[in-house]
Amino acid sequence: MASVNKPSRRSRGTVTIEDVARAAGVSAMTVSRVINKEKNVRDKTRARVLKAVSELRYSPNMAARSLAAGEATHVGLLYSNPSAAYLSQFLVGALDEARKTGTHLVIEACEDEDESAHTQAATHIAAADVEGVILPPPLSESVPILTELAKSETPVVTVAMGKLYANALNVRIDDFGAAAEITNYLINLGHRRIALIKGHPQHIAGTERERGFRAAVQAAGLDPADVQVEQGYFTFRSGLEAAEKLLDSPNRPTAIFASNDDMAAAVVSVAHRRGLDVPGDLSVVGFDDTSPATTVWPELTTIRQPVAAMAAAAMDLLLADLRSRRHGLPPVPAERVLEHELIVRESSGPPPELGGRGNS
Repeated sequence: MASVNKPSRRSRGTVTIEDVARAAGVSAMTVSRVINKEKNVRDKTRARVLKAVSELRYSPNMAARSLAAGEATHVGLLYSNPSAAYLSQFLVGALDEARKTGTHLVIEACEDEDESAHTQAATHIAAADVEGVILPPPLSESVPILTELAKSETPVVTVAMGKLYANALNVRIDDFGAAAEITNYLINLGHRRIALIKGHPQHIAGTERERGFRAAVQAAGLDPADVQVEQGYFTFRSGLEAAEKLLDSPNRPTAIFASNDDMAAAVVSVAHRRGLDVPGDLSVVGFDDTSPATTVWPELTTIRQPVAAMAAAAMDLLLADLRSRRHGLPPVPAERVLEHELIVRESSGPPPELGGRGNS
């Protein structure tokens, strides 16, 4: 067995993977394979590397491991989201996972909804020396962006894309099931006059939430005249406008399900301005469990979507795909569906006729 040499003068302060490789008489790639517990290393070689690691007291940082293993070191994240709270959680999850894996995250905004702007943004980030791109909603559904990244052969992971396409990598929750669950929760409280504020009409998540809502009210046999739907765009302002219309209705709902927390917080604001008690006169529920859910009073009943975990899962999927490509394997479609959770807080209760504090 080869003897273990002392680290070079250059690295005596910090032992590097090259020092371990030199001491064990192997390549840095072999050291990386041993550290990452890969199987394609001979037992004698593995033992020699582990002995060098122990004697040199080598503690690999994640960035060094990523570089030595040939993993992605630059990943792009292209974003545009009408909810600052959602975007904040997503960026925190992506940055945390990048830190853990030693990945450099290149973050760029694409605020313009124009198709040419989307094409330009995709071209720009693909040229930024990134090895793959993460697309959170709504850009995950942008045909110009997906088309341009496909042309440049840039691997992509989409988030909240409801429909898979060829060679797709996607992370999502069951928006349909989650919307049906929170709608059934309102129905089980006794509500029959229920309204929905839809999400952006071009966002798949919004469409799926509307489908889940309609499926639940239909299964419960509610009178269609008691079920109202107003258009929203996932923004606080669109929630204000939709809430005004719903609360001006002669058949005013006793419960409103807004398709995200920003719009739900807007509904609570309009209700307060009109002197309505929440939840005595009006129950309000949201979706996402972002910061507006707990900064508004009363705090919102909502669906907890693990936004930060979805960002981390997207990073994990992308890095796994890039490793496979380096081994000459073809892209394999993959999807991760993360669990959601109904969070019950103070903004929901029975309708006024069943014990709510207000009057209908």
